[in-house]
Amino acid sequence: MKKENTIIVALAVLAAIVAATWLILVAPGYTGNHINMTPGVTELSEEHYDLHMIVLWVCVVIGIGVFTVMFTSIFLHRKSRGHDAAKFSHSTKAEIIWTIIPVLILVGMAVPATKALVKMEDFTGAEMTVKITGFQWRWKYEYLDQDISFISSLDPDSNAARQLNSGIAPESIDNYLLDVDHPLVLPVGRKIKFLITADDVIHSWWVPALGWKRDAIPGFINEAWTNIDKPGTYRGQCAELCGKDHGFMPIVVIALAQDEFDAWVDEQVAKNNVK
Repeated sequence: MKKENTIIVALAVLAAIVAATWLILVAPGYTGNHINMTPGVTELSEEHYDLHMIVLWVCVVIGIGVFTVMFTSIFLHRKSRGHDAAKFSHSTKAEIIWTIIPVLILVGMAVPATKALVKMEDFTGAEMTVKITGFQWRWKYEYLDQDISFISSLDPDSNAARQLNSGIAPESIDNYLLDVDHPLVLPVGRKIKFLITADDVIHSWWVPALGWKRDAIPGFINEAWTNIDKPGTYRGQCAELCGKDHGFMPIVVIALAQDEFDAWVDEQVAKNNVK
């Protein structure tokens, strides 16, 4: 009878923990109120999302198992039920088991994590290169293969609205503080290499949809790459405290189909020739 009670309580606790986990992690997705990471729009970001989900569910399974055993033990072996505390000091067998199992779990998770890290540093096959330089408080973009360069700053409407006593309501500005005058334009479906540095202080170039961020350090070049899957507009910001106007240093990436990107390149080259 006692064994049956233990099984019933364990199943009840397990059901409660599984239900709570589902409500926290899964249910919000059905209403559009996601609390999880977003998959992004690049090969790397999707791989990072998949890795995150693997680790998350491993942690969930471990948590469900541990808390089920713990709460069942607490409930069934409490003092009010007449149970006495065990008198042993340790168990060599238990210590070996709870050391080996976590090590195996960590090794298993390290394999896909290592593959993802190695892939982030694999720049082979890059089809174009963009140099990004951080300034206080704007970005300079140089297309090294197309001989195009320009400065990207906070767009004039947001800049005007942010001033003290401007009289302009921030909510009246579309994408307030997240828009620029000259966005970075990239093609979809091509592997693009970035060379990232800074001219004055440390900045950090970060567009969440791309799945990574890189520090821009004066006198040093960090490398990164991306391959955007979907056309669209993707926004980010400087992720390093770089000075008093740090909050006014947005990043906008516009991804275009290849033919539209080629037309944009021709337009920029024509403007440079006119100058």
